[in-house]
Amino acid sequence: MIQSANAKARKIASFNPDAVGDTNANIFGLPFTPLEADVVIIPVPWDVTVSNLDGTASGPQNVLEQSPQIDLFDEAVSDPWKAGIAMEEIPAEITALNQKLRKQATDYISILEENPGKEISQESKTMLNSINQACEELMENIRKKASDYLAQGKLVVLLGGDHSTPLGLINALADTHDEFGILQIDAHADLRDAYMGFTHSHASIMFNASKIKQVKCIVQAGLRDISATEAGLIMSNPEKFHAFFARELHARGFEGEPWKAVCHDIISRLPQKVYVSFDIDGLDPAQCPTTGTPVPGGLDYSKVLYLFEQLAASGRTIIGFDLVETGPGQTDGIIACRILYKTIALMLKSNQKI
Repeated sequence: MIQSANAKARKIASFNPDAVGDTNANIFGLPFTPLEADVVIIPVPWDVTVSNLDGTASGPQNVLEQSPQIDLFDEAVSDPWKAGIAMEEIPAEITALNQKLRKQATDYISILEENPGKEISQESKTMLNSINQACEELMENIRKKASDYLAQGKLVVLLGGDHSTPLGLINALADTHDEFGILQIDAHADLRDAYMGFTHSHASIMFNASKIKQVKCIVQAGLRDISATEAGLIMSNPEKFHAFFARELHARGFEGEPWKAVCHDIISRLPQKVYVSFDIDGLDPAQCPTTGTPVPGGLDYSKVLYLFEQLAASGRTIIGFDLVETGPGQTDGIIACRILYKTIALMLKSNQKI
């Protein structure tokens, strides 16, 4: 640990944050390794169970490629890069497995859609079980990896991939913290139980997270495309779920309520420790056109970042976060990598690491 600290100090002293971004370096053109960094990003190139457009498995690579274009000065947080930010290598074996299982999942989904309400064949059941097992193994792999970093005192971020991918990190944080809330930015509630039979569906992430006893509540902002069953679950569990629908948030602005007041209303539902889950389709699709499940009427980039700034200013601690569902488009990648850097800065500030 002393050697890594010394190496980090030397890199900080020799690094020029105003130089041209080094595309051969780590994320944001930074020189740090995960061993040296205070913030470690776990990339998960996975979109096996998506139910609409695939391609979000390329999100980590897209963000990585766009990230050297970011200027490292941040007007809200002083020199966040000096804490050390590093992303693990994007795992080729996960990419390959995703490609294999995505094809199987697509075939399985087609069978369901072409035969609604009918019993599926044993072959299809075997295919489904194989996919669910692989998703469970991935979740446990991420849980172990995140737990190792947390034990070293590092802050951990997950970069997806689809929205099923953060469950391992959320479980690792539950192993570390007695209690925390989740702030979810999303077009969808993601409260479906094993959607299409997939126990780790991107549409089931918050249903699965809500079963973790350390998760005190889930505050959802930007919702605008949910099922009747999900709405019923939210309404019947007011202590667990707090939904802020996009239509309501826009209406409050149209009627003259300041966004700061709306942010304070959202934040007031959260406990002291907060995990942030940012599905990029929570933004308006004009800002994320290649995400897998775009929905019109979304939130604005600047308003979401202001919400996160107010969260940090409230004295709450951001214990971790994920950024998921980034599509392959350039605009998506540019916006996502800026969200990533600025949210990391606020997480560091809320943990008093800078």
